[in-house]
Amino acid sequence: MGHFEFCKVDRTGPIVTITIDRPKVLNALNPAAHAELARAFDLYAGDSSLRVAIVTGSGDRAFCVGSDLKAKAQSGKAGDDMPATGFAGLCMRFDLNKPVIAAVNGAAIGGGLEIVLACDLAVAAEHAVFCLPEPLVGLAALGGGGLQRLARQIPLKQAMRLILTAERITAKQAAEMGLINVVVPADQVLERAREFAQAIVKAAPLAIEASKAVALSSLSLSLERSILDPHPAAARMLASEDAVEGPLAFSQKRSPRWVGR
Repeated sequence: MGHFEFCKVDRTGPIVTITIDRPKVLNALNPAAHAELARAFDLYAGDSSLRVAIVTGSGDRAFCVGSDLKAKAQSGKAGDDMPATGFAGLCMRFDLNKPVIAAVNGAAIGGGLEIVLACDLAVAAEHAVFCLPEPLVGLAALGGGGLQRLARQIPLKQAMRLILTAERITAKQAAEMGLINVVVPADQVLERAREFAQAIVKAAPLAIEASKAVALSSLSLSLERSILDPHPAAARMLASEDAVEGPLAFSQKRSPRWVGR
């Protein structure tokens, strides 16, 4: 799937695993790494045969510790030099209706936590830690939408605890808050993420995309508008061949043959 220096892109059937590969700097991201990850997610978004993406980090110490502060200091810029799709090429990708799963193999700090928040599901190793330390270096978690997503995904008082104190929390605490779905031993993180992915690919592609699109769009709408207003992804699903194939396969007591159109 092309040459990458700062990440690895591995495909297994309809599942692609994108691994941030800068272990010597705890998978911190510089401009070149942001650009590569954006290209990797472009490939995922543009390939209809790919159904689920898993994002993880190299090594066992860190998932991603955010921005490469040394590179930022050398640039003399307060903000990150990122693609239009945001931190890690993912955090501002609001038109991606296909699922992304975080396999958190270690510390998810700053932008690393923002990546987790931008994913649809998250599995974490028992030793993983989570933190938004940006205020300690004169910044805020704005580059990847961390402040906005955190306030939407967990109770506000819990979100403000992380936002204002820069406290590091454990994987167990993150699960209790609702930041992640499940905590597993370190050697089972990718396996558990793949189990989630395999469960997703059993369903019709357009049904999964419509489900994600409608659920996320409902966050900015009233309940009434979310239910009554038309949703393009849902209309596409209902007009698809798969919408006919699903009930037919059920009535014939066989496995459906999804075509994704």
